[in-house]
Amino acid sequence: MEEEKKLTVEEGKKGKKIKKILLSVAAVFLAVLLVAVGYVVYVLIAYYRIGDKNLTIEQKTEASAPVGEELSFVTFNFGFGAYSRNFSFFMDGGKYSRAYSAKEVKKNFEGASALIESVSPDILLVQEVDKKATRSHKVDETALFKQKFPSYSCVFAVNYDSPYLFYPFHSPHGKSLSGILTFSKFKITEAKRVSLPIETSLMKLVDLDRCYSVSRIPTSDGKELVLYNVHLSAYTSDGKIANKQLTLLVSDMTAEREKGNYVIAGGDFNKDLLGDSSEYFGVSGDKYTWAQPIPEGVIPEGLTVVAPSNLPTCRNTDKSYVNNPNCFVLTVDGFLVSDNVSVSSVSTLPMEFDYSDHNPVEMKIVLG
Repeated sequence: MEEEKKLTVEEGKKGKKIKKILLSVAAVFLAVLLVAVGYVVYVLIAYYRIGDKNLTIEQKTEASAPVGEELSFVTFNFGFGAYSRNFSFFMDGGKYSRAYSAKEVKKNFEGASALIESVSPDILLVQEVDKKATRSHKVDETALFKQKFPSYSCVFAVNYDSPYLFYPFHSPHGKSLSGILTFSKFKITEAKRVSLPIETSLMKLVDLDRCYSVSRIPTSDGKELVLYNVHLSAYTSDGKIANKQLTLLVSDMTAEREKGNYVIAGGDFNKDLLGDSSEYFGVSGDKYTWAQPIPEGVIPEGLTVVAPSNLPTCRNTDKSYVNNPNCFVLTVDGFLVSDNVSVSSVSTLPMEFDYSDHNPVEMKIVLG
């Protein structure tokens, strides 16, 4: 009897211990679940779209854009300062979600901006410029560009204001405030942010708040140069969205051309602007679907795509560019110009992807 009582007591203690362990596991699981649900609620509540709005102009000049003289335009996707040649990005299947360090961001800025400064563009359009973001170690890249080009009038439009993204878990992408910068040696009389359509599914949480900025510059013949800075969608599950964005853009541009204005859009179109870049650069992009050619009929009469073929403007970032001869490269950066603009030349500047996953593109034109 005594032994039976002892066994019963021991079994009771053992049962209580197991119960405590199970309760502890359940409590941890519940806590994790509450945190996860709370985070999802936070992201959904924090998400918003900015919409159309007038933009602040930092005016540094009163000059009009001359008609009949050659002008230089440069467009450049800075890639938030992270993309040195050995950097790969998690959303492309690569390793990293953040720049290596603030020092690396500043190094990439210095290298890229020095090359751009050397061609002294009259107009500079820059995309993926962080104002304050975890991914770029809170370096104010907008301030760096403004310091580098202090005599230019300037406009900044936000196209990414995200809550803290807790992915990838080992090094979260974090919170981002980022946008597109327009610099002009000429007076900007008016600037506006125009919101673009994006996906309505949960994919919207990982895409930018797509927009383009419109800057109006007086010309010496009494008209206006209407300048568009664009960065269209790449990461979409529905390819129709990017086409809708492009359709809205060209519709706006066509309306301005019909008023007699000079119309130029520049930036990262996330479209294969050469139709099939593999024919030019010898690297097949069959397994990559994010950059398709512009569909026939989207670009109306009166507007022309101007894109360089001397060197690619963009590399895929699923892997490092170092020792990767089969890295997919293509041209997605370039310009759309109206038929009252004469294009003298267009070329990719030889940055060799040293400071971004994009190379700058320079176009020389004459208004009229």
